[in-house]
Amino acid sequence: MAGPPLFFIHGMWSTPATFVRLRARLEGLGYRTHAPALPYHDRDASLPPPPELGVLTVEDYARFLVAEIGRLGEPPVIIGHSMGGMLAQIVAARVAHAGLVLLSTAATATTPAVGIGPLRTVGKVLLDWGWWREPTLIEPEPALWGIYNGVPDAVARAEVAALVWDSGRVMAEMLLPNLSKTGATKVDYARLDKPALVIVGCEDRITLPQISRSTARKLRGQVDYHEIPGASHWLFWGETETRVGDWLAGWLGQFTP
Repeated sequence: MAGPPLFFIHGMWSTPATFVRLRARLEGLGYRTHAPALPYHDRDASLPPPPELGVLTVEDYARFLVAEIGRLGEPPVIIGHSMGGMLAQIVAARVAHAGLVLLSTAATATTPAVGIGPLRTVGKVLLDWGWWREPTLIEPEPALWGIYNGVPDAVARAEVAALVWDSGRVMAEMLLPNLSKTGATKVDYARLDKPALVIVGCEDRITLPQISRSTARKLRGQVDYHEIPGASHWLFWGETETRVGDWLAGWLGQFTP
Protein backbone atom coordinates (compact mmCIF):
# COMPACT_ATOMS: atom_id res chain seq x y z
CA MET A 1 0.00 0.00 0.00
CA ALA A 2 1.37 3.41 -0.98
CA GLY A 3 0.45 6.62 0.76
CA PRO A 4 1.90 9.71 2.37
CA PRO A 5 4.26 9.35 5.33
CA LEU A 6 2.64 9.55 8.75
CA PHE A 7 4.24 12.02 11.16
CA PHE A 8 3.33 11.56 14.83
CA ILE A 9 3.66 14.25 17.54
CA HIS A 10 3.40 13.20 21.19
CA GLY A 11 1.97 15.18 24.08
CA MET A 12 3.24 16.97 27.17
CA TRP A 13 5.34 14.87 29.59
CA SER A 14 5.11 12.10 27.02
CA THR A 15 7.30 10.38 24.41
CA PRO A 16 6.91 8.71 21.00
CA ALA A 17 6.17 5.47 22.88
CA THR A 18 2.57 6.73 22.95
CA PHE A 19 2.18 5.54 19.37
CA VAL A 20 4.07 2.23 19.39
CA ARG A 21 1.08 -0.02 18.73
CA LEU A 22 -0.66 2.34 16.31
CA ARG A 23 2.55 2.73 14.31
CA ALA A 24 3.08 -1.04 14.17
CA ARG A 25 -0.45 -1.57 12.91
CA LEU A 26 -0.14 1.12 10.23
CA GLU A 27 3.32 0.01 9.17
CA GLY A 28 1.83 -3.45 8.74
CA LEU A 29 -0.54 -1.87 6.21
CA GLY A 30 2.41 -0.43 4.29
CA TYR A 31 2.59 3.12 5.66
CA ARG A 32 5.88 4.79 6.57
CA THR A 33 5.75 6.34 10.03
CA HIS A 34 7.93 8.87 11.85
CA ALA A 35 7.64 9.87 15.51
CA PRO A 36 10.46 12.12 16.79
CA ALA A 37 10.90 12.94 20.45
CA LEU A 38 10.50 16.62 21.20
CA PRO A 39 13.71 18.24 22.55
CA TYR A 40 14.89 16.60 25.80
CA HIS A 41 11.93 14.18 25.84
CA ASP A 42 14.28 11.25 25.32
CA ARG A 43 15.78 11.80 28.79
CA ASP A 44 14.80 9.49 31.67
CA ALA A 45 12.73 11.32 34.27
CA SER A 46 14.82 9.77 37.06
CA LEU A 47 17.69 12.02 35.92
CA PRO A 48 17.77 15.71 36.86
CA PRO A 49 16.14 17.71 34.07
CA PRO A 50 18.33 20.10 32.08
CA PRO A 51 17.47 23.67 33.18
CA GLU A 52 17.25 24.86 29.59
CA LEU A 53 14.22 22.61 29.06
CA GLY A 54 12.17 24.84 31.34
CA VAL A 55 12.42 27.86 29.07
CA LEU A 56 11.83 26.16 25.72
CA THR A 57 8.81 27.69 24.01
CA VAL A 58 5.99 26.49 21.79
CA GLU A 59 7.86 28.17 18.95
CA ASP A 60 10.97 26.09 19.75
CA TYR A 61 8.92 22.91 19.54
CA ALA A 62 7.22 24.06 16.32
CA ARG A 63 10.49 24.91 14.60
CA PHE A 64 11.94 21.54 15.59
CA LEU A 65 8.94 19.74 14.09
CA VAL A 66 8.97 21.81 10.89
CA ALA A 67 12.62 20.86 10.40
CA GLU A 68 11.86 17.17 10.99
CA ILE A 69 9.02 17.24 8.46
CA GLY A 70 11.34 18.92 5.97
CA ARG A 71 13.50 15.79 6.00
CA LEU A 72 10.64 13.56 4.82
CA GLY A 73 10.75 14.74 1.22
CA GLU A 74 6.97 14.83 0.74
CA PRO A 75 3.90 16.18 2.55
CA PRO A 76 2.88 13.90 5.44
CA VAL A 77 -0.31 13.27 7.31
CA ILE A 78 0.40 14.98 10.64
CA ILE A 79 -0.97 13.12 13.67
CA GLY A 80 -0.88 14.70 17.13
CA HIS A 81 -2.08 13.72 20.59
CA SER A 82 -2.88 16.27 23.33
CA MET A 83 -0.22 19.01 23.22
CA GLY A 84 0.88 17.23 20.06
CA GLY A 85 -2.52 18.00 18.56
CA MET A 86 -2.04 21.69 19.25
CA LEU A 87 1.47 21.53 17.77
CA ALA A 88 0.14 19.60 14.77
CA GLN A 89 -2.19 22.50 13.95
CA ILE A 90 0.55 25.11 14.36
CA VAL A 91 2.95 23.13 12.18
CA ALA A 92 0.37 22.18 9.54
CA ALA A 93 -0.31 25.89 8.99
CA ARG A 94 3.37 26.30 8.04
CA VAL A 95 4.17 23.24 5.92
CA ALA A 96 2.70 21.32 3.01
CA HIS A 97 0.75 18.38 4.41
CA ALA A 98 -1.66 15.75 3.10
CA GLY A 99 -3.97 15.63 6.10
CA LEU A 100 -4.33 16.19 9.81
CA VAL A 101 -5.28 13.84 12.66
CA LEU A 102 -6.03 15.29 16.10
CA LEU A 103 -6.38 12.90 19.05
CA SER A 104 -7.57 14.45 22.35
CA THR A 105 -6.15 17.73 21.10
CA ALA A 106 -5.10 20.52 23.42
CA ALA A 107 -6.50 23.99 22.76
CA THR A 108 -4.99 26.66 20.58
CA ALA A 109 -5.43 30.36 21.39
CA THR A 110 -8.83 30.34 19.66
CA THR A 111 -10.26 27.01 20.88
CA PRO A 112 -10.13 27.26 24.70
CA ALA A 113 -12.58 25.52 27.02
CA VAL A 114 -13.15 26.34 30.67
CA GLY A 115 -13.51 23.59 33.25
CA ILE A 116 -12.33 22.41 36.65
CA GLY A 117 -10.86 19.18 35.26
CA PRO A 118 -7.76 20.69 33.64
CA LEU A 119 -6.94 22.79 36.71
CA ARG A 120 -7.40 19.83 39.05
CA THR A 121 -5.09 17.76 36.84
CA VAL A 122 -2.20 20.22 36.62
CA GLY A 123 -2.86 22.21 39.81
CA LYS A 124 0.02 20.79 41.82
CA VAL A 125 2.45 21.76 39.07
CA LEU A 126 1.19 25.34 39.26
CA LEU A 127 1.77 25.52 43.02
CA ASP A 128 5.55 25.41 42.58
CA TRP A 129 6.68 29.03 42.34
CA GLY A 130 8.58 29.69 39.13
CA TRP A 131 6.99 26.73 37.31
CA TRP A 132 6.68 28.87 34.16
CA ARG A 133 10.46 29.01 33.73
CA GLU A 134 11.45 25.56 35.01
CA PRO A 135 11.10 21.96 33.87
CA THR A 136 7.85 20.42 35.09
CA LEU A 137 6.66 16.87 35.76
CA ILE A 138 3.12 15.95 36.75
CA GLU A 139 2.69 13.88 39.92
CA PRO A 140 1.17 10.39 39.70
CA GLU A 141 -2.16 10.90 41.46
CA PRO A 142 -3.31 13.95 39.47
CA ALA A 143 -2.19 12.20 36.28
CA LEU A 144 -4.19 9.11 37.18
CA TRP A 145 -7.26 11.24 37.87
CA GLY A 146 -7.10 13.59 34.90
CA ILE A 147 -5.26 11.76 32.13
CA TYR A 148 -5.71 8.03 32.77
CA ASN A 149 -9.19 7.95 34.33
CA GLY A 150 -10.99 4.81 33.24
CA VAL A 151 -7.74 3.10 32.24
CA PRO A 152 -6.96 -0.15 34.13
CA ASP A 153 -4.76 0.65 37.12
CA ALA A 154 -1.80 -1.50 36.04
CA VAL A 155 -1.80 0.05 32.57
CA ALA A 156 -2.23 3.58 33.90
CA ARG A 157 0.55 3.31 36.49
CA ALA A 158 2.97 1.93 33.91
CA GLU A 159 2.21 4.90 31.67
CA VAL A 160 2.68 7.36 34.56
CA ALA A 161 6.05 5.78 35.36
CA ALA A 162 7.15 6.47 31.77
CA LEU A 163 6.35 10.21 31.83
CA VAL A 164 9.22 12.66 31.37
CA TRP A 165 10.05 16.28 32.20
CA ASP A 166 8.60 19.04 30.03
CA SER A 167 8.83 22.81 29.62
CA GLY A 168 7.17 25.15 32.10
CA ARG A 169 7.27 27.93 29.52
CA VAL A 170 5.32 25.81 27.06
CA MET A 171 2.70 25.07 29.69
CA ALA A 172 2.41 28.77 30.48
CA GLU A 173 1.93 29.63 26.81
CA MET A 174 -0.77 26.97 26.54
CA LEU A 175 -2.64 28.01 29.70
CA LEU A 176 -2.30 31.78 29.18
CA PRO A 177 -2.19 32.28 25.40
CA ASN A 178 -3.22 35.93 25.57
CA LEU A 179 -0.14 36.76 27.64
CA SER A 180 2.27 35.39 25.05
CA LYS A 181 4.08 38.21 23.26
CA THR A 182 4.58 35.99 20.20
CA GLY A 183 1.04 34.63 19.98
CA ALA A 184 2.61 31.22 20.42
CA THR A 185 -0.53 29.10 20.09
CA LYS A 186 -2.37 31.09 17.44
CA VAL A 187 -3.23 29.19 14.27
CA ASP A 188 -4.12 30.43 10.79
CA TYR A 189 -7.06 28.08 10.22
CA ALA A 190 -7.45 29.28 6.63
CA ARG A 191 -4.34 27.21 5.89
CA LEU A 192 -5.78 24.02 7.42
CA ASP A 193 -7.84 23.03 4.39
CA LYS A 194 -6.81 19.38 4.01
CA PRO A 195 -8.87 16.38 5.18
CA ALA A 196 -8.88 15.95 8.95
CA LEU A 197 -9.78 13.27 11.48
CA VAL A 198 -10.65 14.45 15.00
CA ILE A 199 -11.15 11.99 17.88
CA VAL A 200 -11.77 12.67 21.58
CA GLY A 201 -13.00 10.72 24.59
CA CYS A 202 -16.25 11.92 26.16
CA GLU A 203 -14.67 11.61 29.63
CA ASP A 204 -11.50 13.55 28.79
CA ARG A 205 -10.76 15.65 31.88
CA ILE A 206 -7.65 17.57 30.77
CA THR A 207 -8.33 18.43 27.10
CA LEU A 208 -12.08 18.76 27.35
CA PRO A 209 -14.25 17.48 24.47
CA GLN A 210 -15.40 21.06 23.84
CA ILE A 211 -11.90 21.79 22.54
CA SER A 212 -12.13 19.11 19.86
CA ARG A 213 -15.63 20.23 18.87
CA SER A 214 -14.47 23.84 18.50
CA THR A 215 -11.39 22.75 16.57
CA ALA A 216 -13.41 20.63 14.16
CA ARG A 217 -15.62 23.63 13.38
CA LYS A 218 -12.60 25.81 12.58
CA LEU A 219 -10.83 23.39 10.23
CA ARG A 220 -11.45 24.28 6.57
CA GLY A 221 -11.12 20.84 5.00
CA GLN A 222 -13.46 17.85 5.17
CA VAL A 223 -13.59 16.74 8.82
CA ASP A 224 -14.35 13.24 10.11
CA TYR A 225 -15.25 13.73 13.79
CA HIS A 226 -15.69 11.11 16.53
CA GLU A 227 -16.38 11.16 20.27
CA ILE A 228 -15.86 7.92 22.20
CA PRO A 229 -18.34 7.36 25.05
CA GLY A 230 -16.62 6.39 28.31
CA ALA A 231 -13.12 7.11 26.99
CA SER A 232 -10.70 9.44 28.75
CA HIS A 233 -7.75 11.49 27.52
CA TRP A 234 -5.57 8.37 27.17
CA LEU A 235 -6.80 6.63 24.02
CA PHE A 236 -3.96 4.14 23.72
CA TRP A 237 -5.15 0.96 25.43
CA GLY A 238 -7.55 -1.92 24.85
CA GLU A 239 -10.73 -1.53 22.83
CA THR A 240 -10.36 2.25 22.77
CA GLU A 241 -7.03 2.03 20.96
CA THR A 242 -8.45 -0.58 18.60
CA ARG A 243 -11.33 1.72 17.71
CA VAL A 244 -8.98 4.66 17.15
CA GLY A 245 -6.82 2.44 14.94
CA ASP A 246 -9.86 1.28 12.94
CA TRP A 247 -10.98 4.84 12.28
CA LEU A 248 -7.47 5.96 11.43
CA ALA A 249 -6.79 3.08 9.05
CA GLY A 250 -10.13 3.58 7.31
CA TRP A 251 -9.68 7.34 7.03
CA LEU A 252 -6.16 6.95 5.59
CA GLY A 253 -7.60 4.89 2.75
CA GLN A 254 -8.53 8.09 0.91
CA PHE A 255 -4.81 8.80 0.34
CA THR A 256 -4.00 5.50 -1.38
CA PRO A 257 -4.44 4.82 -5.11
